[in-house]
Amino acid sequence: MRLDDGGLLEALHEGMFEQPLWHGFLEQLRARTRAQYTSLVFRADDEEAVTELFAGPPTPPHLDRLFGEKFARDPLPYRRMREGRVYSLEELVEAGGPVLRSYRDEFLAPLGVRAIRSVRVAEPGGVDAWLSCAGDGRIGSATGALIGALVPHLRIALRSFMTLERERARSGVTSAAFRRMNFGWLTVDSRCRVMDLTPDVEALLDRTQLLRRGRYDRLTPASASVDRELTAIVRRFAQEGEGKPRAINLSRDPWMDMLVAPAPDRSISAAARPAAIIYLRGDRSSQADRHEQLIDLFGLLPSEARLAWAMAQGLSIAQAAQELDLTVETARNYSKKIYAKTGARGQADLVRTILTGVLALA
Repeated sequence: MRLDDGGLLEALHEGMFEQPLWHGFLEQLRARTRAQYTSLVFRADDEEAVTELFAGPPTPPHLDRLFGEKFARDPLPYRRMREGRVYSLEELVEAGGPVLRSYRDEFLAPLGVRAIRSVRVAEPGGVDAWLSCAGDGRIGSATGALIGALVPHLRIALRSFMTLERERARSGVTSAAFRRMNFGWLTVDSRCRVMDLTPDVEALLDRTQLLRRGRYDRLTPASASVDRELTAIVRRFAQEGEGKPRAINLSRDPWMDMLVAPAPDRSISAAARPAAIIYLRGDRSSQADRHEQLIDLFGLLPSEARLAWAMAQGLSIAQAAQELDLTVETARNYSKKIYAKTGARGQADLVRTILTGVLALA
């Protein structure tokens, strides 16, 4: 069998983007080898969890029950297979005892499976994959030669898939952290047109009046002065390709800030280079909501909660006193009670206690 006939390699490398995974490849391999069943199984070194992908007719109910009651899992010694070497059913059964022979005679034979060709490939991160073809006497040396020729390509596909999965996992953790901290980001071109954004920012733009996507997808602040400032910053980044990030406050109640920074170097996967990346942090709750949460969490009085929240936003005691129409002396007395009730050892510790505690999740 020629390896490149019928797009088999293309199906193998496209399989990681399919749902179900590798379904097209397994079906093509099944047709090419005239196998009754083809399978691709994954398992990590330190885990019992197995991912099993199959192509072929469903197992008859009575054999399915037999398998579950007697074997629970395919008992063939796949773990002991040498990486890259193609094994036959006889070789796999000979490595075991009565359980393997019973599996062959009571389960595989009634399925019409009298021959198997199977190979194991390993991925550097510790994940193994087994590719198998099972069926009648037509599953022989030609099938073994074909799946043996697939080994280097399967190894590349497995490595690419696991790299993609690890990046997805990392991205998921990062996205969850950003959501809990009410952070998000978007990129814009030199005319402030939105190029890409996180789902959190898309939801924020839908619910806030402070920022919106205007004509031609342009990011448009509600404040004309902020719009002019943002436009000038982005234009400068586009012209110079670098610059110092600039922070802009959009609202104090509810609190919303953005940091405008030069875009990183363009990825080869991007169609065009953005001019700037904008990080947004918006509080979903109003100041009144935050005051109530501080009262519930730390037992603060309403006046203390208002001061604690102002200090948590970075205002000094004097600035917070002026904003809340308090004397500095009164604010200092309140702050001592706030520190005692929250366990904070000063304003920096208070900021950490409030902004990294459970209120960050609210």
